[in-house]
Amino acid sequence: MTITSSPWHHPRPEQSRIHLDVVPEDVLHALATGGSASRASQDVSPYLAGPECAGLWRIRSEQVREAPADAAWITRLIVDPRVYVPVGVAGFHGAPHAAGMVEVGYRVDPEFRRRGYAWQSLEILLAVAQRHPAVKTVRASISPDNAASLALIDGYGFVEVGEQWDDEDGRELVFEMPA
Repeated sequence: MTITSSPWHHPRPEQSRIHLDVVPEDVLHALATGGSASRASQDVSPYLAGPECAGLWRIRSEQVREAPADAAWITRLIVDPRVYVPVGVAGFHGAPHAAGMVEVGYRVDPEFRRRGYAWQSLEILLAVAQRHPAVKTVRASISPDNAASLALIDGYGFVEVGEQWDDEDGRELVFEMPA
């Protein structure tokens, strides 16, 4: 997979012990089709290859096929070099919109939650957004029942700007902050 104009060339925050790695295109498409017997299941945890993440992989696989430039921005694997498999996923929903908005997304395998991975991932995503000249606004859409994610964004200057209905996730509160 060739990625041009990658927003990820900037160094990650110094306090982070993780990095966000591109999901190889063949793995992305295998996960999207439920390829548990394929290379995909060897590269990720059962959670990431399972039904809880299937919709995410289908959306991103289709997105990369239709808008290849989004590949540089979308969901990446959260990698902690001390752990045998990626501990979750984090990235943007796509390249910046015409008005300069990007939306962050992250999810951590339940086996690895409560260890700071979502926080470190959000730090990396915000650093990428703040350093990229095309990004003006960062958005986060969170279920009102997701107390952990609501608490996570609380200290970063996100302001609630409305709500929306997501076909996958249901009702979401929409938060934004300037990049």
